[in-house]
Amino acid sequence: MKDKANAIVAQSGGPTAVINSSACGVIQAALKSGKIGTIYGATNGILGVLHEELFDIGAEIPETIEALKRTPAAAIGSCRYKLKSLEKSKADYERILDVFKAHEIHYFFYIGGNDSMDTADKLNKLAAGTGYELVCIGVPKTVDNDLAYTDHCPGYGSVAKYVATCAMEAGKDTEALYTTDTCTILEAMGRNAGWIAAATGLAARCSEDAPHLIYLPEIPFTLEKFVSDVKDVYKRLGRVFIVAGEGLKNKDGTYITADTGAFSKDSFGHIQLGGVAGILKTVIEKEVGIKARFNLLGTNQRSAMHFASLTDINEAYMCGEMAVKNALAGENGKMVTLVREKAKEYHCTTGLAELSDVANGEKKVPREYINQAGNGITEVMRNYVRPLVKGEAPITIGNDGLPVFMRFERKSVEKKLPQY
Repeated sequence: MKDKANAIVAQSGGPTAVINSSACGVIQAALKSGKIGTIYGATNGILGVLHEELFDIGAEIPETIEALKRTPAAAIGSCRYKLKSLEKSKADYERILDVFKAHEIHYFFYIGGNDSMDTADKLNKLAAGTGYELVCIGVPKTVDNDLAYTDHCPGYGSVAKYVATCAMEAGKDTEALYTTDTCTILEAMGRNAGWIAAATGLAARCSEDAPHLIYLPEIPFTLEKFVSDVKDVYKRLGRVFIVAGEGLKNKDGTYITADTGAFSKDSFGHIQLGGVAGILKTVIEKEVGIKARFNLLGTNQRSAMHFASLTDINEAYMCGEMAVKNALAGENGKMVTLVREKAKEYHCTTGLAELSDVANGEKKVPREYINQAGNGITEVMRNYVRPLVKGEAPITIGNDGLPVFMRFERKSVEKKLPQY
């Protein structure tokens, strides 16, 4: 690799409260290294590369870059554009390489989940096959916490902290008004893995605390058992607080809320989910005979910077920083992982996994993390998630009493290729 080769950093998929912290780690480590030339940002992930919509991210003032740690969502710009196989999307991959060549980019740092790691892996292999020097390093990101080969994912600790607190607060509301609002259902994100829903179990410090029932995609869902569970809790407490993962499935593996309409799939080809809380509300009111209401946190789950986990922010930054250090040390085709060391006190370091392995893997909540009845969590799960939610984000508050977030000036880079 020649001295002062240029680099590009991009973000992909659903934003998180700490994805910008990872970007900050990449940018600051690259600037500090003295071994990387221009650092480009790709507006809206891989789409920004395809359309050559780049900006000089290294030219931003240091204060703006530092403020990434205190800003949620994807400040560089994200997308949900999935590159398929090299055979089916060869033109896309070749275009990306052409953009990299035109701007002398030899380092590619991609912050994202499974599909993003798949894109980085395929691009890395194409570059190697054509003789173009390109180092591709992935930085993990997903609130769902379902990436394989890493103990946990940046973004998960913050969403876990937020949803557990939401369950705690809404649970107090239900307890106060259980004579009229007898049952509350909180719907949590999680397509195939119930990590977010499971994290709400931290809120239940005793048997009376919400949530009383937690349902995860890992356990086949049956309405008969659900109704029986609700009746049991209602008989004991006179109220019921339920957390349900959006990806609940029947015994045959079918999502109970899969949308079959015109917008049934997102740009990654994943089935659009949502509405499980509404279905459960109807079932409860009909079969149990009590009033139910539901709460939908939506994208607030992944953007709640005001209550983000400090541990999560620090680890997200560490992943970005180590991506650059590993790239400069000669690593290629890898994703940075988080490694929980076996010690009495929680301590986390980083490791590396093959991009191709991460792209084809999926980590679900282990059975030993779920109680025997399949409607709650065990102490093993609590011990897993507790350290990840520790600490509060040092956000900046403006004179109006609200948080202050950064925005890039985006010094655009001259396009050198025909429009794609």
